[in-house]
Amino acid sequence: MQAIDPAQLVADIRTWASELGFEQVGIGGIELGDDEAWLLDWLAAGHHGEMAYMQRHGTRRSRPADLRPGTRSVISVRMDYLPADARDGWDVLADGNAAYVARYALGRDYHKLLRNRLQKLADRIGLVTGPFGYRAFVDSAPVLERALARNGGLGWIGKHTCLINRDAGSWFFLGEIYTDLDLPPDAPVGAHCGTCTRCLDVCPTQAIIAPYRLDARRCISYLTIELDGPIPRDLRRPIGNRIFGCDDCQLVCPWNKFARPTREGDFAVRHGLDDSALVDLFAWSEAEFLARTEGSAIRRSGYVRWLRNLAVALGNAPGSTSVIAALEARRDDPSPLVREHVAWALAEQHARHAVAAPTD
Repeated sequence: MQAIDPAQLVADIRTWASELGFEQVGIGGIELGDDEAWLLDWLAAGHHGEMAYMQRHGTRRSRPADLRPGTRSVISVRMDYLPADARDGWDVLADGNAAYVARYALGRDYHKLLRNRLQKLADRIGLVTGPFGYRAFVDSAPVLERALARNGGLGWIGKHTCLINRDAGSWFFLGEIYTDLDLPPDAPVGAHCGTCTRCLDVCPTQAIIAPYRLDARRCISYLTIELDGPIPRDLRRPIGNRIFGCDDCQLVCPWNKFARPTREGDFAVRHGLDDSALVDLFAWSEAEFLARTEGSAIRRSGYVRWLRNLAVALGNAPGSTSVIAALEARRDDPSPLVREHVAWALAEQHARHAVAAPTD
């Protein structure tokens, strides 16, 4: 670094990152003492649920130099993902026969895309600096990405625990490069949630138990994506028609009025998943599921959990002969998990519409 101007290098990094499709770059330090205390308290309370890997990684998540020895700076990037052509989120949630998929999962899986772009950014840096130590991450290792992005000035952590950018809302992905380069840091951004509690108030399962405090065991994203077993019965009705993830806290956030649609074509809606009928998705065979979720983050749920989630949503759907027929068709599904949720859904349908016969 002796012959390199660090400030100029950072300016160049911003230019190269923009050319690679990133909306913003922030440079931050690696001190996360307060965040580590929060993390350990959160884990001790069991708020991570069955995500045992969070406990297993311990303080490596809050100590970047333990994860990647020699780390001195963190380059954080953000990339917008909100697809311009998607059906309005509130409209889908209000349509009990439609399936709601979190906006981030409507297009291509972001992990490989961002990781490849970060690798290209690192390669470009290396052309100027020569060989240097680094490691790129995209939600792929024990990294406190929101805290690091906050330290790098990309935004503040909101009361719903998502990162919020004053000029771009929260509909974006984050990625990081841990590096041994000593880069001048950006100034952190102050929080601007004020007295607003819309995200706490709107959460269907009251998973945001206090400002900046999320109990993953109640979070619909956790329940529909991370949880392997049965969804707790008391949380099935609040899930509504959300079959993969949940965006309510972002949909209601006032700062998202500044959010801009993504420039990245790979994040455009695939297979009409922004406006699909529950009964149609529930009819997919495993082969169809694998074909239509190729390259999608939805693959993470797996076919059985996909059916589990859809069965819950169908149990919450308006009564119709097509809904009943769809559920009856999977009453004897090979998976005990699916059978349990189908039985619950049928009981819900029959109980809700015992007086008036369902109609299409």
